[in-house]
Amino acid sequence: MTAERTQTQLLLAQNTVIPGERIILRPITFDDAADLYEYGQDPETTEFVFDTHATIEESILGIGTYFMSDPIGKFAIELRSENKMIGTFDLRVNENDSKAEIGYVLNKAYQGNGYMTEAGALILDLAFNTLRLNKVFSLHDVKNPQSGAVMKRLNMTYEGTLRQDKFFKGKFCDYSYYSILKTEYH
Repeated sequence: MTAERTQTQLLLAQNTVIPGERIILRPITFDDAADLYEYGQDPETTEFVFDTHATIEESILGIGTYFMSDPIGKFAIELRSENKMIGTFDLRVNENDSKAEIGYVLNKAYQGNGYMTEAGALILDLAFNTLRLNKVFSLHDVKNPQSGAVMKRLNMTYEGTLRQDKFFKGKFCDYSYYSILKTEYH
């Protein structure tokens, strides 16, 4: 492990709680299972992100195997006014290339209020000002333009469409690719 990679991992580990104006980004715990299940059972919310949860036990399993087993860069989006997890935000860092991919999901009952844009702004600040990365990118299924709208609000630039880039839920999907560079962020 290089010194640079060690430093990046340390900085991520030191920044597991990021307060915003209306939200807090924080680690996900088993206490969030009911909130995850609330939107995880909704096929419309999970259509482009993960398999729909049929039971709360599936949400608990997801928390344990995905979020808690490797928690660095994975955040719950907690709405301060309700002390409720309303979604998640991931920052998947590639230290070798000084870049990171972001991914997110939000309970549809809370969409349209700017919470995801606020979370994204907090993550971009972490990526560029704390981790000093060069690039942050994201992909969205072309059938999910709402996700692309979030990327545009974060001043990310559309770079193109990756045709049949992923096999997800039994079909090949086309993905739009957006990014923002450190020089564009500052």
